[in-house]
Formats: sequence, structure tokens, C-alpha cells
Amino acid sequence: MANTLLAAGASPAMAHSIGEVEDFVALASAVLINVGTLSEGWVGGMKLAAARAGRLGKPWVLDPVGCGATPYRSKVCAELMLLKPAVVRGNASEILALAGAAGAAVKGVDSTAAAAGECERAHALGAAKQLAARHGCVVAVSGAEDLVTDGSRVVRVANGVPLLQQVTATGLAAQLAVEDGAVGPGSLRVGLLDSLWTMTEQQLREGARVLE
Repeated sequence: MANTLLAAGASPAMAHSIGEVEDFVALASAVLINVGTLSEGWVGGMKLAAARAGRLGKPWVLDPVGCGATPYRSKVCAELMLLKPAVVRGNASEILALAGAAGAAVKGVDSTAAAAGECERAHALGAAKQLAARHGCVVAVSGAEDLVTDGSRVVRVANGVPLLQQVTATGLAAQLAVEDGAVGPGSLRVGLLDSLWTMTEQQLREGARVLE
């Protein structure tokens, strides 16, 4: 993730210590909270970072990795939702589980279902719209075609390749990497970084497949 941000022109800092995370938030333009690694100390740092970002009016993104896998993970994600993220991004299964943990009504699909199939994606979109409306944020459901909603409007982002399931922190740049010859996760990672580094505004405007 740090390499991806660097290639895109950002200056990432991977801070999680309770002793410094608020100071890093003050320096940052935006914050990403990824719950992939949970420990008591890290959770404390996440909550401090989210609260500080809110007080400073800086946008922060919640990535509820594995939400629904354990009761503790779901509880932490629900508590972070109360701190008002600007954006929530997860796969269909994570969004369904988060909606249930955060008090939104999820019907028709078990919250631990695998993120596959049009039926589940339809239910995940409904859950995403409820989350967005309830918490005043944008929710993105990642997949072969990303679904993004603010609670009322929905757009679809159709950039992607099957290899995206084998790596993280990707998007349009991965599509360009495959077009340039990436054939597996290793070459995709290299091509992805190169594509982010060389991407022009014209490529982004012409290549982004955003559908209302």
C-alpha cells in the first residue's frame, strides 16, 4: 500500500502508535484506517486517529477488512463507524456484515456469505445505501464492478481485471498493467506501480469506466 501511494505521488506514513497517531493525522491530508491487523493498542490508535480527523475536518476512509469474521472484529468496525468516516470501502461480504453490526437491516443474505454472485451484490448494494444514508458517508462495494453510493445515487466503476483478486490496493492502474503484459500477481504488482507512476490525467479521464 505504501508503494502504491508513493507511485501515485502521495507521501504515506504508516502510523498506528497511540503516542503519535494524532500528530500524524494533523500533518496528513487524509487518513485511511485499515482494520486488517487488530490488537488492543492498534484499535486504540485507530479510534484516536478517526476522532482527531473528525475534529480537524479531514476526511478518513474505513476499510473494514474481514468484518463479520469474528464478533470482536465486527464490534470494532461498528464502533469506528460511529466516528463518521467520509468513505467506507469493502467487498460485498464485508459491507453486509458491517451494515448488520452497525444497526442497518440486512435481509435475504447471510452476512458471512462469500463476496460473489449477483444476488449477494444486489443485497450488498442495499446494505451500502443504508450505511451511507445512516452515517452520512460514501460507501464503495468492491468487486469485478465496483458499486459506489452516497445513500441515494449509485455509480458503477467497471475498471478491473480478474488478477485484481490476487493483490490489494489496485484499480485502473491494474488494467493498464495487464494491457502492458502482466500475466500474474508478481508482474501485476510491478506493472501496477509503473502504471500509477506514468498515468496522465488524459489516461484517467479516458480510461475510467464510471457509469450512472
